[in-house]
Amino acid sequence: MSEKTIEEVLEERTDQWMAIPGVEGTAMGLFQGEPCIMILSSVAPQQLRSKIPETIDGYHVAIEQTGTFRALEGQ
Repeated sequence: MSEKTIEEVLEERTDQWMAIPGVEGTAMGLFQGEPCIMILSSVAPQQLRSKIPETIDGYHVAIEQTGTFRALEGQ
């Protein structure tokens, strides 16, 4: 496993990932019962896989197509 916590990896990499068109957000999740990094996407996962590796710092990276996020007005 990684020497870094998943929180540290997310903190270090989120800005880089958010700069990729189609990436809407990042989160922590589970993959086969282990912590993983979730990339939330407005495009199909295969469109991002060449830019985002399957693992980073020992953590699996899952790309989930969620659609575009928008702030709610008046909330």
